[in-house]
Amino acid sequence: MSAETYDVAVVGGGIVGLATARALVTAHHYRVAVLEAEPEVARHQTGHNSGVIHSGLYYKPGSLKATNCLAGSSALYRYCESRAIAHERCGKLVVAIDKEEIPALETLERRGRANGLAGLRRLSGGEIHEYEPHAAGFAALWVPATGIVDFRAVARAFAEDIGTAGGDIHTSSRVRAVRRQPPGLLVMAGDREFVCRHLVNCGGLQSDRLARLCGCDPGLRILPFRGEYHELRVEARHLVRNLIYPVPDPRLPFLGVHLTRTIDGRREAGPNAVLALHREGYRRFNFSLRDTLDSITYGGLWKLARSFPRTTAFEVLRSLSKRAFVSALRRLLPDLRLEDVQWAGCGIRAQAVLPSGALVDDFRILDAECSTHLLNAPSPAATASISIGRYLARRVGQRLATPKTLLRRIPHRVTATPVE
Repeated sequence: MSAETYDVAVVGGGIVGLATARALVTAHHYRVAVLEAEPEVARHQTGHNSGVIHSGLYYKPGSLKATNCLAGSSALYRYCESRAIAHERCGKLVVAIDKEEIPALETLERRGRANGLAGLRRLSGGEIHEYEPHAAGFAALWVPATGIVDFRAVARAFAEDIGTAGGDIHTSSRVRAVRRQPPGLLVMAGDREFVCRHLVNCGGLQSDRLARLCGCDPGLRILPFRGEYHELRVEARHLVRNLIYPVPDPRLPFLGVHLTRTIDGRREAGPNAVLALHREGYRRFNFSLRDTLDSITYGGLWKLARSFPRTTAFEVLRSLSKRAFVSALRRLLPDLRLEDVQWAGCGIRAQAVLPSGALVDDFRILDAECSTHLLNAPSPAATASISIGRYLARRVGQRLATPKTLLRRIPHRVTATPVE
């Protein structure tokens, strides 16, 4: 069977991979294939998040995350409007539980204002009830730019755009091998072969392994963190109007256990963050020997755990004990009862960790001959997907226009680049 030929193969049918392929085919008019391992797109991180359109509140002004989030959220709101995708700019409340959290709340407020977020309002403890009658805290920050959407619906719309513009999406096509075949690459995926001039790795949970298949050293390891969700029973949904978040630990890229109204009206609670024993297993006790060994034999994991022993212990406790999970929620929502909450599944976050144990907390891109690898795409990647996709598409266009002699001089270059 002869190989199918494309200008660019995008590996990964999550929202970022689809946004990248969409930009490549619609704006740059390349012949593009998306290679997705699962039977349908958006099966992993895209399909297992809380559906929040982030505002840019948390990120240092001028940082990559701030730039990406602000551009991406605006583009996403416009896109949802144009495609009639259900969404809502509902706003969220960030609550300081006690006086000790006020300095961190003030930092968030300064960052939000510096990032140009309109309508931020600082609230006293008594004013919290204007927005969330059942929430409690010492003070809070109202963030009206935050919204909600079903990112699976957005991803499906991106896939439709790709097909309409002449691109191809090949599902059930897990990449098995990549070989150099001048002037590009031979990619074996599923039971087919594809030839491309350039490969873009948007593999998320498998991005480090895909980089190695392409002959690259990513210089990091993807550690899968399971984020477990509970859901408020129907009779308790009135306790949460929109979104209620704690003040996060600024040392970590996780936002803490929070309460979220979804676009279909449910009220989710979570997620926590514990090491998963399977990169693609969404049941509590799913286990992969390969994935587990990859994690526990990585020195960066143990250095990370030693840096945050108390946090690690609390996350594990909340995973093992529903009572402990609900106790954390009751700091935000005192009226919540144990019987108001039921298990609602989990998601798995791809977290890049350096050998030093440091968490990679920004976009990480590695350029190699005939390939571009997005090795870390942390939150707010879904919010920023349109702008990230546009940036990667421009980057690939520049790479394809660069003489191969120059590419060979810089075969591996790792960067963290802002989306324009």
